[in-house]
Amino acid sequence: MLKTLFLLPVETQIFYSVLVFSWTVYLWEAYLSCRQRKIYRTTIHVPEELGKIMDPDTFEKSRLYQLDKSNFSFWSGLYSEIEGTLILLLGGIPFLWHFAGSVTARFGFGPDYEIIQSLVFLTLATLFGAVTGLPWSLYSTFVIEEKHGFNQQVLVTIYADYIAPLFDKFTPLPEGELKTAIEDMAKSISFPLTKLYVVEGSKRSSHSNAYFYGFFKNKRIVLFDTLLEDYSPLNSAGEPQSDTQSETESDPEESSSETKQKSKKQGCNNAEILAVLGHELGHWKLGHTVKNIVISQMNSFLCFSLFAVLIGRTELFVAFGFTQSQPTLIGLMIIFQFIFSPYNELLSFCLTVLSRRFEFQADAFARGMGKASELYSALIKLNMDNLGFPVADWLFSMWHYSHPPLLERLRALGNVKQD
Repeated sequence: MLKTLFLLPVETQIFYSVLVFSWTVYLWEAYLSCRQRKIYRTTIHVPEELGKIMDPDTFEKSRLYQLDKSNFSFWSGLYSEIEGTLILLLGGIPFLWHFAGSVTARFGFGPDYEIIQSLVFLTLATLFGAVTGLPWSLYSTFVIEEKHGFNQQVLVTIYADYIAPLFDKFTPLPEGELKTAIEDMAKSISFPLTKLYVVEGSKRSSHSNAYFYGFFKNKRIVLFDTLLEDYSPLNSAGEPQSDTQSETESDPEESSSETKQKSKKQGCNNAEILAVLGHELGHWKLGHTVKNIVISQMNSFLCFSLFAVLIGRTELFVAFGFTQSQPTLIGLMIIFQFIFSPYNELLSFCLTVLSRRFEFQADAFARGMGKASELYSALIKLNMDNLGFPVADWLFSMWHYSHPPLLERLRALGNVKQD
């Protein structure tokens, strides 16, 4: 078969090589996902390291959540691969390009107006992607996320996912013990903190997060309200009733069960928040952010240098149905999306390995600040709040996880005594 392939014209070789590589990557990732789904199905007991910390109910919820997501990912991934293959085989890209040309021609813009035609092409491609992807997005948000208690949205997906974050309410962290402790910790490592904000992430999702941003000596830290145990609106909704009301209206057995559930607060206490921020500040102190920027810039320089070499190769355009013209936008798509795909896969894996290394280093930095115990408990809490599954297949996690699995991070932190 390979001998026959090499006898074909070079543009045909390019086309089928792209298809074969695409399906090879898909089948490889499907195999990895199958290994991980087996973990989700068979690991039904809490790991020994978490036995005294993670209760069986939370573990089971996490297992079922990840299993649902994995099953959904399989079908959506299969659909995406089949759709992409059909688009290539049926000449969808040149068809859409010529259709965009016919649209611009109606307004008096001929083939010489390539930029306008490119803008129309991008608009049509985006609309096509939005329409075909909408059912999958709706199912993910309003079936899977809703089923497992993460979706906080209104029924306007586009607004909630893309527009609302632009108008998230950022409020200064109130004066108090936590703010003072964060400022003192920042000063201890010469982090140029200028602002501390809390963002109302709970309006869209109950997932927790924290990050910092800013250039040079103007850094800001942002905490999601869902990360703060004493600040999260999700906790206030679960506050117990008054003693009198409980005695008169609640069955004792039922009340005990409900109280147990309500006592599980969302987020971390102040000491744990400081440990999480110690980890994030470790990324800054150890230069991880700068290193990632340098790698990104070097990669962009390399890719655009190769693009300048390849853009003049007619056979690349002919391979994808462009026999009469060589539009720059189409050249970008062919080279970056298809021709560079083996390089992109290799780079992605290398960056994943590097990211995991950075995460271990940032954990070690927080431990060096004397916050190992607090980070240990914070990682477990955040894992439970986000229904993360603590057990992962080694090959799946090596290929996909930019952050090490929970158990690996806990082992790296050492045998820290927990309450």
